[in-house]
Amino acid sequence: MYDEMVKIQLVLLFLRTVMLINSQVMRNIFIAATGQHVGKTTTTLGLVANLRQRGFVTGYCKPMGQKHVQVGEGEVADKDAVLFAETLGFEMMPKVHSPVIILPGLTRRYILNPSAFNIRESIQYAANYLEQHCDIVVYEGTGHPGVGSVVDMSNAQVAKMLGSGVLMIVEGGIGNTIDRMNMSLALFREEGVPVLGVLVNKVRQDKYEDIAWHLRIRFQKMNIPLLGVLPYDPTLSFPIMEAINQAVDGIVVLNEHRLSNKVEDIVAGSLVDTEEFNTFQNLLLVVSYRRLDEAMQKIISISAEKKLKRPMLSGVIVTSDGRHAPWHEQAALRHPYFSEYEIPVVSTTLDTYGSVVKISRIEVKINHRTPWKVERAIELINQYVDVEELIQRLDLKK
Repeated sequence: MYDEMVKIQLVLLFLRTVMLINSQVMRNIFIAATGQHVGKTTTTLGLVANLRQRGFVTGYCKPMGQKHVQVGEGEVADKDAVLFAETLGFEMMPKVHSPVIILPGLTRRYILNPSAFNIRESIQYAANYLEQHCDIVVYEGTGHPGVGSVVDMSNAQVAKMLGSGVLMIVEGGIGNTIDRMNMSLALFREEGVPVLGVLVNKVRQDKYEDIAWHLRIRFQKMNIPLLGVLPYDPTLSFPIMEAINQAVDGIVVLNEHRLSNKVEDIVAGSLVDTEEFNTFQNLLLVVSYRRLDEAMQKIISISAEKKLKRPMLSGVIVTSDGRHAPWHEQAALRHPYFSEYEIPVVSTTLDTYGSVVKISRIEVKINHRTPWKVERAIELINQYVDVEELIQRLDLKK
């Protein structure tokens, strides 16, 4: 009899907990993802912009950051927070928009003396400030859901502390998508964080209808709101010449002011031929200094043959043999084509193969020098995400 009473009490406690979670008044969103490079920052940017367009005073915060930059005198902030300030036009306040940065060595010091840190208090200060000034705050998580656990502030713990519902971003597919989503949501369920919905990102165009159809059926059976299925957009993966220059540790020889040029495809100097091109615009030419003139003659010839009205090239990487640093005279790289069309030219001590490998490993991120990505992110959210349903799940008042 006693055991039965205990069981009944446990069931009643569980039901009360569920009712409490479901009845929580939420006006904040915590953006989480199953891992890195899933599209968390792009989605967050598009969502904040769309909420603002609908008339909501929308705040942004990256509670826990890892990759940071210097802002102001003696202050640092997460790179994403700085991007949002520049893109959306608000004054960057590190204590508000990027309250905690996990600097190198911090985790070791925290393990030895947790009481020396005020991580929770810093995040709460930022939340209090933003919630006083905004209708809604969108909090951007970092990494996968468990990041931050070492300092007792995983993404799920932060979301719970902030009283936010979680919007989970997962990469497109079917089986792997659902498996990763369930694993990632487990931490949030453990903390009692309400699930506002899931966005499936980067779905291949040729499989979009099939994947979206099956996911909607599966999510409905799981009683999880599927708020959007976003197609893979290659333009969001295009790097700019500035990132490429950094990747090859280059020296800008010409037209540094054009390092914001986007690159859609790469062609090696030895393969400059009409048959080898996937596109005839925004190309990066990677060529040995020995074959530069030969490659440029072919580029000019193909441009004339195709009657192109704009230059094919976004930039040029002039490579070495991978061993010698002072390997060329910069004057030898000043082809008239580069001056006429303001093509940025970068030299590197890497060889052509090494340069292509480095470029292929670039982590492509939205930044203030990629305005077309910002615009496309907003368009994608507006077109493929049910923002109205998301709003209905929140207690928002204009």
